[in-house]
Amino acid sequence: MPYNNTPIQPPKEVTGTVSLPLARVKKIINQDDDISGCSNNAAFVITIATEMFVQYLVERTHDVIKAEKRPRRNVQYNDVATAVARRDNLEFLSDVVPRTTTFGQVQARRARKEKAARAQAQAVEEEEAHANGHGHAEEEGAEEMEIDQQRPLHVSPNRPRTAGSVFDPVSEGERVE
Repeated sequence: MPYNNTPIQPPKEVTGTVSLPLARVKKIINQDDDISGCSNNAAFVITIATEMFVQYLVERTHDVIKAEKRPRRNVQYNDVATAVARRDNLEFLSDVVPRTTTFGQVQARRARKEKAARAQAQAVEEEEAHANGHGHAEEEGAEEMEIDQQRPLHVSPNRPRTAGSVFDPVSEGERVE
């Protein structure tokens, strides 16, 4: 089992120092066109808030690693992505830290979407055809009627005359009684 896999706790008391370089944080803040200027105190508070956020993200990621059957000492991308996916308050990072998928999974998902789109388009076509009064079944029935008209018909005197059994198509040389 790996040794010393507990996270380092942040200091409980405020010391007035930060771990992130304050000058670099100010440069990042000044890159935003909406912000005209930033005081040293504001940059300091933003730096502390950033450190607190990173600490929270690392703790949630560490919880994901601890939940595995075999905990590890190193943090991997999938651990951070899983932590982001599982926590509602980290959902805003889902675009920045998406879960990884294999190419086969992407192809399968794309094929399912295309199949669903084709099925929906076919359903819409059938609804429109049914609403207009000519569906595929009626067209097929018309083709069958043309074929049946080419074959000789025989009326059976012994059969009752119902809608389905009045005329029976027979091929040449056959007689239906």
